[in-house]
Amino acid sequence: MTTIALPKIAAAEARTKGILSALVGTLLISFDSVFVRLSGTDGVNTVFLFGLFTVISMSVMLQISDQRGVVGTLKEDGWPVVISGLLMFDSACCFILSIKFTAVANTVIIMASRPVLTAIFSWLFLKETADKSLWLAIIMVVGGIAVVISGSLESVNLFGDSLALLCVIFLALNGTYQRHYTKMSRIAVVGIAGVWLAAVLLPFADVASLTPGTWLIMAAMGLLSAPFGRVLTGVSTRYILAAEAAMISMSMSVFSTSWAFLLFNEIPPAATLAGGSLILGAISSYIFLKLRRA
Repeated sequence: MTTIALPKIAAAEARTKGILSALVGTLLISFDSVFVRLSGTDGVNTVFLFGLFTVISMSVMLQISDQRGVVGTLKEDGWPVVISGLLMFDSACCFILSIKFTAVANTVIIMASRPVLTAIFSWLFLKETADKSLWLAIIMVVGGIAVVISGSLESVNLFGDSLALLCVIFLALNGTYQRHYTKMSRIAVVGIAGVWLAAVLLPFADVASLTPGTWLIMAAMGLLSAPFGRVLTGVSTRYILAAEAAMISMSMSVFSTSWAFLLFNEIPPAATLAGGSLILGAISSYIFLKLRRA
């Protein structure tokens, strides 16, 4: 009896670990908007510094935490790390440019399709099927985001909207890809993405204009919250479905809105409060249900 129960206990512990990793990782990533707001510089410099400090933090962490070291990890994990890092880089670039060329509300609406696309890609490439409770939670999250932007949807810009669509496709593909390569180092993936960001944006960055305050603020973001948040969300796909991790990550919109209110006194409109409550309720109910079963 005990022998039969052991695999079930192990599976329950793995699911709990995956859900908590996705939730804590999303919470850390939600601070990105705070650091960007406080940085006092433009988008190019912000992304360049984020990439630079990410390379530093992930290299040190990989060297300390993995006995293979940086070089050994890259050699052993090989091309999957490079490809996943490139997908992460592509999604970041598309997101930033989308914000520049279309309304933020348009980008948010398109990004809401991430859990759905992730579920579809996981079904196509990994033959993973989402249960009814997951689909119900995804539908409620998408509906909540639609409520949030209902009062602020501006005119459609085809180029910016196309970039947002590319961004969410890259995110969904990367979530599915990492779910397939479960043993691939997530720290190395985030580090490679940082290399891409720093190298590509270096020619366009105005490093001489950066103040000490900007360096400190971006160091806090690039060395601590942002990269480790992305590592944790990547780790979560080792234990739960890629679609589950993507759905939980949508709670970032609620967290980010909360920080804007608490730190910058930005009072969210009624639609944001209503939609945020729906999003948080859907994700909380789903997590509670899964953890209770576990």
